[in-house]
Amino acid sequence: MLGSVAEGAAGSRRLDVLFDWLDRLPALAVGAGLVALALAAYWLPGSDRYYNHFVWQAMAFLDGRAAIEWPVAGGFPRGNSWMQDVYPLREVTGDPSTTGALLPFPPLPAILLMPFVAIWGLATDIRAVSVGLGAIDVGLAWWALGRLAIPRRVRLATTVFFAFGTVFWYAAQLGTTWFFAHVAAIAVLLLAVGTAFGADPGADDEVEDAPNVKGAVRSLADTLRHPFQLIDRRQLLAGMLFGIAATARLTVVFGAPFFMLVGGGGTWARRSVSAGIGAAIPVTLLLIYNLTTTGHVFNPGYDYQYQKEANGYPSLGYNPDWAIEDARYLPQNLAIFLLGTPAVLPDETQNSVGDRSPLCTAPAAQRGLFDEDCPLLIPRDVGMSIILTSPAFLLVIPALRRGRSRLVAGGFLAVMAIALVNLMHFSQGWVQFGYRFSNDFVVFALPLVAAGMTRRGRVGWLGFGLVAASVVINLWGVIWGNILGW
Repeated sequence: MLGSVAEGAAGSRRLDVLFDWLDRLPALAVGAGLVALALAAYWLPGSDRYYNHFVWQAMAFLDGRAAIEWPVAGGFPRGNSWMQDVYPLREVTGDPSTTGALLPFPPLPAILLMPFVAIWGLATDIRAVSVGLGAIDVGLAWWALGRLAIPRRVRLATTVFFAFGTVFWYAAQLGTTWFFAHVAAIAVLLLAVGTAFGADPGADDEVEDAPNVKGAVRSLADTLRHPFQLIDRRQLLAGMLFGIAATARLTVVFGAPFFMLVGGGGTWARRSVSAGIGAAIPVTLLLIYNLTTTGHVFNPGYDYQYQKEANGYPSLGYNPDWAIEDARYLPQNLAIFLLGTPAVLPDETQNSVGDRSPLCTAPAAQRGLFDEDCPLLIPRDVGMSIILTSPAFLLVIPALRRGRSRLVAGGFLAVMAIALVNLMHFSQGWVQFGYRFSNDFVVFALPLVAAGMTRRGRVGWLGFGLVAASVVINLWGVIWGNILGW
């Protein structure tokens, strides 16, 4: 069991009474309600952004080619000459007269869009698909967490946190190219994690001791005689889904430690081998796709875009002489990740490329919370602290006190590995509200948040307050993102 349910203080008991009705409702009804609520919340803010790279890619796939037509004159959606995040074929062929372009992004989001593009063509509303898939993601989160032995109210609070208390809300309702990739990756990753949870009812047990030399030799000999004994079919499926998620967001693959510690198989060796073989299939196909389309195992379009941004936006602090992934980016990215704040009582706005617009100089009492001309505070488009925008992530701290739990250890290692790789990346995801790269590890963080809540009772006032604060802050961010046209 994820953790024993302790008696809370008087405030927690009153909150328990408030949530008692949840225990009497069918889980399917609660999940359906969450999906419906997410569908409404994600759609209502509205968006007129028109980055539809994956629609063009889906159109190319349907025509049996990898390269999109580019540049095509005209406005959205029939034209795409305004697209910057492309890898021109002239860079591949060396012929400056060559037209067409490849996308530097992994292909899964475009594959998911193909049925819609087959019907509506370039008029496909990628935002509508993102909103729908985002709501499905919320249902998948409810399902996955339900495969853990946690109280119903903890499951609900954690799902609400994911849906409305993290920057997933901003990503799903926006639905532009980069954010839709997160929504697509999370859908498959939730299936992978939920499959692993279902195959491992003892996930909260202690981490197994590593085998000694004699035991390792004996295990290797047994494996050579019976190689298929290391394959657990459920963990193989979990690994394959995990690998597919990486074909939408590459950095997801660094969450592999989770599947070494959590899932079917009974031992770390069986879990690792089964998940590893499953993940290797889609990841290998992705590398083959890169090699076939670009002549390189790793898409050179990333470096092409890096050089364009580093030289085109000097105010962002990118250094074109450094690698795309470089430890020297850690200090400035950690500052955003942990310490980034909104602009308080701003007398001017400044976007990421240095453009400034004058604002009012009125005192706080005369400013509005959502007054674009005279705001009290506004988010910064380069990013903001993950703790400030989603304070319920602090519930991970009590979860880490659970000692040698495989569930907690696996989730923590996955979160740290993915976060480290992202923090070494030259860009932190601008233009954005909060820290959008947290979407890469949020699925692995959810069981940690649930564990932190469970240690404090079913959902004590602390857990409830942190989730509520996260929801309010992300609502503020979504509203401002749409006001500012991000």
